[in-house]
Amino acid sequence: MLRLQGEMIRGGTSKCWIFDHHDVVATGVDADTLLLAAYNAADPRQIDGVGGASSTTSKAAIVRRSAEPGIDVEYAFAQVGIGDEHVEWASNCGNCATAVALYAVHNGLVPITSDSTTVRMLNVNTGARLTGTIPTPGRTAPEEGTAVVPGTAALGVPVLLGFLDPAGSTTGRALPTGRSLDTLSGPAGPIEASLVDAGAPAALFEAKAFGLQGTESLAEFAAVVPALTVLRRQAALAMGLAKENDPVSHAVPKVGVLARPAAYRTTDGTPVGPDEYDLAVRMVSMHAPHPAIGLTSAVALATAAATPGTLAHRVAGQTADGTLRLGTPAGVVTAQAVPAADSASPTVLLHRAARRIARAELLVPVLEGRPA
Repeated sequence: MLRLQGEMIRGGTSKCWIFDHHDVVATGVDADTLLLAAYNAADPRQIDGVGGASSTTSKAAIVRRSAEPGIDVEYAFAQVGIGDEHVEWASNCGNCATAVALYAVHNGLVPITSDSTTVRMLNVNTGARLTGTIPTPGRTAPEEGTAVVPGTAALGVPVLLGFLDPAGSTTGRALPTGRSLDTLSGPAGPIEASLVDAGAPAALFEAKAFGLQGTESLAEFAAVVPALTVLRRQAALAMGLAKENDPVSHAVPKVGVLARPAAYRTTDGTPVGPDEYDLAVRMVSMHAPHPAIGLTSAVALATAAATPGTLAHRVAGQTADGTLRLGTPAGVVTAQAVPAADSASPTVLLHRAARRIARAELLVPVLEGRPA
């Protein structure tokens, strides 16, 4: 039995266990083996571990202070399998980055010198650079806040999350194929797609290609997840994220559908009018509909909507002052693209909330380098 210190933090609409890099190394067990055992990944209920049995609650970040100039903290993001003994390390998670920023402030990884503290972060999975700005009134780390985000009514510490120069963070180009539109072979025949790399690689399709309006409930949208899973693999090959003989990834690219605004009701029944947002979107998280939207997906959509010729640009059109309002199952999520200097792609800003839930010593059943 191994002992591992961890901190559970809600970032936005995800729960993420945060571990210190040195504590992980000190166990003498590789990170994959450690997380699979700690989360009880083999069980789809994750009942004997700290996983939450959903894609938004089976996440981890391994954090350490950075020696790189201009970076305070670097973190590796892990999407832990559910009923699947596999850990995905190929992507980033904006909600977990929100949690990492709060963790860094509370654990002395950045100095608190004013009433607002910015944590400069590097996601080592993708090379993405982010900032998380947190109010630190009286130069103290906040325990509580009044910020809320669509997808939960819970209050949290406000975090202004910024994705710096996000275009091409994984493949080197905002449009990995060099085209704003590509054609993939779907289960029902050829289908148009916009393959975008910003925040995270994403494959975006028009909802009407699947007979959808883009405002479906999670249960209704679930019907097309198998088709989108097939298309995700094709998109990965087209974007150079995988080769034919590589294992299938269910984390990248992000995949989803979009449509023009229409009236709909959120998961909790709140009505949303077509004038309240700019683009309807339904995304997949691993094997299931995302209950809101991953922040890296929001960055990809904001970038796509500003890129002429893409499906998002065609459907959403130009957005005022770089702001894009996304109609998700949980409500409207707003992303703002702010012009950057030095020919970098625009910084994308999102308002999030975070709360520390627990600090704990995990008792991890690992024997001889393998889960017990």
